[in-house]
Amino acid sequence: MISCPRILIAGTNSGVGKTSVTLALVGALRQRGLRVQTFKVGPDYLDPTYLARASGRPCYNLDGWMMGRDYVRDLFARQAALADISVIEGVMGLFDGSDPVSIEGSTAQIAAWLHAPVVLVVNVHGLARSIAPLVKGFAEFDPEVTIRGVIANKCGTERHQVHLARSLAACDLPPLTAAIPRDAFPALPSRHLGLVTADHRNLSDEIIQRLGRVLDTPGTIETMIKLADQAPDMEALAVSPGINPRPDPVRLGLADDAAFHFYYQDNLDALEAAGCDLIRFSPLHDASLPEGLAGLYLGGGYPEEYAAKLAANQTMIQAVRDFARSGRPIYAECGGLMYLSQGITLRDGRRPALTGLLPQGTRMLDRLKALGYVEVTLTRDSLLGRAGDRLRGHEFHYSELDDPAAEVAGWEQIYVTRKPGSDTTGREGRQQGRVLVSYVHLHLASRPEAVRHFVAELAASA
Repeated sequence: MISCPRILIAGTNSGVGKTSVTLALVGALRQRGLRVQTFKVGPDYLDPTYLARASGRPCYNLDGWMMGRDYVRDLFARQAALADISVIEGVMGLFDGSDPVSIEGSTAQIAAWLHAPVVLVVNVHGLARSIAPLVKGFAEFDPEVTIRGVIANKCGTERHQVHLARSLAACDLPPLTAAIPRDAFPALPSRHLGLVTADHRNLSDEIIQRLGRVLDTPGTIETMIKLADQAPDMEALAVSPGINPRPDPVRLGLADDAAFHFYYQDNLDALEAAGCDLIRFSPLHDASLPEGLAGLYLGGGYPEEYAAKLAANQTMIQAVRDFARSGRPIYAECGGLMYLSQGITLRDGRRPALTGLLPQGTRMLDRLKALGYVEVTLTRDSLLGRAGDRLRGHEFHYSELDDPAAEVAGWEQIYVTRKPGSDTTGREGRQQGRVLVSYVHLHLASRPEAVRHFVAELAASA
């Protein structure tokens, strides 16, 4: 058994301040000299960059729908054992997930699987005694989920705080753990996908300290630590990564810069465990690819924000074209797909030309094109598995191919996609030779056979 002090910060709904509260807690805990391991519920790529920046350690996603119970529990236990305390940030509202009638894919599911004490964040602007029935509903909705405290965000006067605390106490509900005054938290920058990716400029040490001071009122952090310490010990199941490394590592080029950086940390860990040396390169800044690469992995990000600069780096574009012509594998997700397309039509009408491996362009939209979980079934052998294999992932993008339904000579659509709870299927995942592009962000680490297959494909080209 492993001692894993832990606490989960959840919200009644999106936008109540979960991220600010979580960052504040992480900052305050680090000020006390504790090693803090952070986790983010759901498939989000952006919040984890903030949590990693605040904790000084990689943040790991925990997603019940994509990963499954055993994988989530094992990943959490292994990483939490390396720290003094773990802080988990929820997603959306506590019970919001992939299924409207169960806790599948929700923060509540992760809380139940990990037996994690929950602190519920409530936006109390315009709310007084009504906090009691609101919290009562959340606290009693599912007996597997234990709410141990309440944080009132956007609180008014001290009198308001007293009323909230008395309302909860009178109904024998989880107590008011903290009250955050309105506008106390510094604003965090945002973009169309949500928060801007965190770095030392937009989430400086000073901002982290300011966030921590907002929450660090007398007794608050000590109460949170006590709640975390009361979580039961856990057993590491050793179900992951479940991959035996190759004796001779293969070099995988990983696009990593301001334009491409959406990766799940445990996916990268699994690739390394399977025998990949991850060699990072920048399509924005580097003049050429690193030497000796067996394959390329281009993740998502913000290529549309840097399209002109990407297009101007013609030596890198030519290097990627030559790499594809060599027959070595290239796997590209979302932003990576856009980079391998003919170009991106931006909202102002400009269309910087890019690598052109995929003989279709992409275009930015004024609305969200796709958001949600998706299960993928392979219809052809590919870099990620054999025909019939299934993987899980999600989509989140404001762009699309110029003609999404068009058949393109020499390219096959090899994914049949299905959303949770739906019998309707779609087509995705374009493949030509050993180049595979898709808008779907797949979680590979919880499917060890996919990781093994991908690394074997790389080794065949090394």
